[in-house]
Amino acid sequence: MHVLVIGAGIAGLGSALSLARDGHKVTLLEADATPFPESPVVAFETWERRGAPQVRHSHAFLARLRNLLRERAPDVLAALLEAGAQELLIAEMLREGIDDPAPRPGDDDLTLLACRRITFEWVLHRMVTANAGVTLRDGCRVVGLLRGGDRDGLPWIRGVEIAGRRGAREQIEADLVVDASGRRSPLSRWLQALGLEALAEESEPCGIFYCSRFYRLRPGVVPPERDTTIGADLGYLKYAIFHGDAKIFSITFAAAPEDKPLRALLRTGPFEAAARALPATQRWTNPELAQPISEVHGMDALRNTRRFFLASGRPLALGLVALGDAAIQTNPLYGRGCSFALVHAYLLADALAIHGNDLEALAIALEEASEREIVPWYEQSRVQDREAASWARQLRQGGAPEPPDGSGRVDPKAYLRDLMRRGFLPALRLDATVLRAFLRGFNLLDPPTEFLAHPEVLKRVLAIYQDRDHREEPALGPGRTELIALLREAA
Repeated sequence: MHVLVIGAGIAGLGSALSLARDGHKVTLLEADATPFPESPVVAFETWERRGAPQVRHSHAFLARLRNLLRERAPDVLAALLEAGAQELLIAEMLREGIDDPAPRPGDDDLTLLACRRITFEWVLHRMVTANAGVTLRDGCRVVGLLRGGDRDGLPWIRGVEIAGRRGAREQIEADLVVDASGRRSPLSRWLQALGLEALAEESEPCGIFYCSRFYRLRPGVVPPERDTTIGADLGYLKYAIFHGDAKIFSITFAAAPEDKPLRALLRTGPFEAAARALPATQRWTNPELAQPISEVHGMDALRNTRRFFLASGRPLALGLVALGDAAIQTNPLYGRGCSFALVHAYLLADALAIHGNDLEALAIALEEASEREIVPWYEQSRVQDREAASWARQLRQGGAPEPPDGSGRVDPKAYLRDLMRRGFLPALRLDATVLRAFLRGFNLLDPPTEFLAHPEVLKRVLAIYQDRDHREEPALGPGRTELIALLREAA
């Protein structure tokens, strides 16, 4: 088939890679016209990716993505490692104090990739465009869809119309159009312009803004012990350290958009003050150990969104599918976006391999696969974000329900928060069984809530919670009032 892919981000590049290697002809359309940089270093410094502003933010490349590359595109994984990406093994997470540091069967699957998003995209771009079956056209903007005659009572999309670098219009026909244009996809508007129904959509705020800054380790220094990309949640503030390639790492802070004092984190001085105030980030940003190599980059207006492409069990239009953020978006703080994009790309390739020119069966199969492989984490993201927003709101208002006090009066939400803070989180440091179960869900290898439904895991978490008063917990960071004072001083 001839497939048109709109957007050369991770979802677009991933679909071009998987489809071209299955023998399809792919035309990749990208609005950005920046020349391809000669190396990841130059890319980080100069590559203007206006269509993908998140490229200069922290990213996690989860085990599901790494395993997918290992099995379906091992040469791409090798190229990433050659470009400086590193594999983060579970052995690196089994720190002193954990009950059983011995390796177990399946540990190799629990391996993440430490890599910057811009390095990942640079490598993927190079590998995709080297394929003879892929034609990249950059500097061209898709302005609408082309409608053909109806098929089996359904409208048929036969291609797209583009505007080139000088505004000239051109029509390109294809057997299949793939929208990989990201979270701001204009797909509904394009459908309405053809007289068709807009996509049904559900959407709600993630409840955060976030900001990131990149640092490089100084030559010859010995870095602190490397944990996972998982950070900590103080209720009013979330933070994490993300390990990248070329001795580069990044720090990300996230807070509620309406918490105005914390928006000072979007500026360099307050950002650095917060990094010095948190024990975990202070170790990494010590000036003798690392130096900043970027400004503070922020993102806002983040939403969990899902768009629906079937109505009454049939596609809204034949010959049109959407991947990645154009179809499903989750809170970027969980680091799932790139992994979902590549998974989605291979789900499309597999559906196309089975159903070929049966465009209706193809659309239905892709939707069913998305329901199975992506939607459960989307639903979990919505639930987690609602609860986190409620907790942050209570902290801003100066109080929160007390944990269980033995009187029999228990606020269920307060109990669960206390169980997480003084049971589950310590268990990740102390119990290898709990850590592995959690990491399998976090890395998209098991359903997202399966680890807490496992009787043995729950038993271990409760045992550690029962011992909470006999154990001194490490300080994760200051209270909100103290941090705000530090931010004001730094500003």
